[in-house]
Amino acid sequence: MITETHKYQRKELQLKSLLEITQAINENQSEAILLNIFKFTCLVHLNIKALILFVAKEGAFENKISHGVKGKIPKLIAASQVVDQQGELSLELEADYSLEQLEYLPVYHKDKMLAILFLRRKDEALELDLDFTKALTNILVVALENKRFARKQLEQEILNREVAIASQVQQMLFPAELPIDKELKAKVTYLPHSMVGGDYYDLIRKSKDEVYFCIADVSGKGIAAALLMSNFQAALRTLLRSDADLEMVVKQLNYTLYENTHGERFITFFLGYFNFKTRELMYVNAGHNPPLLCRDATGEFESLQAGTTILGAFDELPFLEIGKREHLTNFSLHLYTDGLTEAMNPEEEEYGEDRLEAFVTKNMGMDPDDFHRKFLKKIEQFSKNVPLRDDLTLLSLRF
Repeated sequence: MITETHKYQRKELQLKSLLEITQAINENQSEAILLNIFKFTCLVHLNIKALILFVAKEGAFENKISHGVKGKIPKLIAASQVVDQQGELSLELEADYSLEQLEYLPVYHKDKMLAILFLRRKDEALELDLDFTKALTNILVVALENKRFARKQLEQEILNREVAIASQVQQMLFPAELPIDKELKAKVTYLPHSMVGGDYYDLIRKSKDEVYFCIADVSGKGIAAALLMSNFQAALRTLLRSDADLEMVVKQLNYTLYENTHGERFITFFLGYFNFKTRELMYVNAGHNPPLLCRDATGEFESLQAGTTILGAFDELPFLEIGKREHLTNFSLHLYTDGLTEAMNPEEEEYGEDRLEAFVTKNMGMDPDDFHRKFLKKIEQFSKNVPLRDDLTLLSLRF
């Protein structure tokens, strides 16, 4: 028979238990310390001699405490193996796990099961306050959940800062201004899929008579892609400042990329060179979407495909062809990434190369500003607010 003195002593122990664990929570103690305090509270102040605590974690229950139980105990229990029907808990586990002889307490917060406490009493004759034990477990588990949430929030804040920095770095890769003069007018539309994209474009006026221009798309996205593209741009600009020809530039870029990524990342790349004095265009297409060369006077266009394979896939390029066009006057070039042709509409149709070529044919010789304004309207009408699946870049040059 439980006397009033026993009841008083039990309440005193419960208050002491609550005080210990709440004080540890308020002091922001580590998860390991909180679990230890909970374990020794159960063993010293409550009528418990053995316990196992499983805490919910991403579609499963993870074993956080095991004490006083012999035999095989699972480290993880899948949420699908836990069935609670009107207070009756059943576990669909293999037969050799030692949980059958233990009492269990499912711990809920609102409608979500946060934990399962298995226990064995010290003395079957003595009462165990299950409501208090459940409440104490709930306090612990909610504290662990809050710590996990705070940790994730901190990790997300760090990631957001890193992404913002990577985005700023990436914006610095692009030319601050594009030329608008009597010899060359350039216009770009760049729509990144996320804060940090994988597309890159550049235009470098080496001298009064020479200009280089390029467009590229790195495999993957995010910070790693931005850093790889930053390194690629630095290597490209260094090579273009030297006297290296297109063949040497592309081979060296491939070698540098392969050395850095060991063939695990690649870049599609188009590099063009135009000499205003000789009116000669030279180019290399390294596995990129072929740019469209439009001869405005005749209304003809062609795709520029000569070149090589993607950069970074092989230590040495298996083949390389330098494209060349001569006696070019009054022409336009449209360079783009696959985010443009892969833009989708609600019927899951891609915009595709045919639609792009039809648009270019219809708007041959148009001022680049007007061309891009009209194109943006066209792609918006096509996609009907379906989000882009990839970065979209369109660079138009009118010579």
